[in-house]
Amino acid sequence: MKIPVYNVAGEEVGNVDLPAGIFEADVNRGLMHQALVRQLANARLGTHKVKGRSEVNRTTAKVYRQKGTGRARHGSRRAPIFVGGGVVHGPQPRKYTKSMPRKMRRAALRSALTVKASNGDIVVLDEINMEVPKSKEMASIMGRLTGGTSALLLLAERNENVEKSARNLTDVKTLRAGYLNIRDLLGYGKIVMPLSALEVIDGFLNAGEDLMEEEE
Repeated sequence: MKIPVYNVAGEEVGNVDLPAGIFEADVNRGLMHQALVRQLANARLGTHKVKGRSEVNRTTAKVYRQKGTGRARHGSRRAPIFVGGGVVHGPQPRKYTKSMPRKMRRAALRSALTVKASNGDIVVLDEINMEVPKSKEMASIMGRLTGGTSALLLLAERNENVEKSARNLTDVKTLRAGYLNIRDLLGYGKIVMPLSALEVIDGFLNAGEDLMEEEE
């Protein structure tokens, strides 16, 4: 698949062939969903906690005498039926982590990138650099490239000026290409990347990698 390459001014300066093994892969929506659920689950802290009746700090004195009141027998204000008592079967700390083989995770990324490419949501730049951090300039650049759509800006390596320039933009997120993930791919309208970031993605999502692993 051949798409145009732009500069930061929004002018077309050339063309690039997107790797077919990554941007023209078989789309597996079920695999994409599984990868997204896994990532969201692994982001959960699982630190929720309520106190049971043995943990509530309340008086241990008997509520009222055993007989003669006409009321039910009770011995503790910690009982769940009382306000301020313990909680029955409430949430306790736990792990929500899910596992997923690396080959499946990368296949999900290829599926997501293929969907983005087929919808025309991949924007390739020749390069992007800024001498000093400027959010206004970054907003102008992204507006020209994406038409106001939310965008994920992929970088090949750390670029402090570019990252700081996009930090205050609510509809733009910068991400190192090596940390590409399914949630960010599906969460933004456009994927903007310089040629150097495209090379990084090609390096670890190359279609030939899976074939070599199977042969081994």
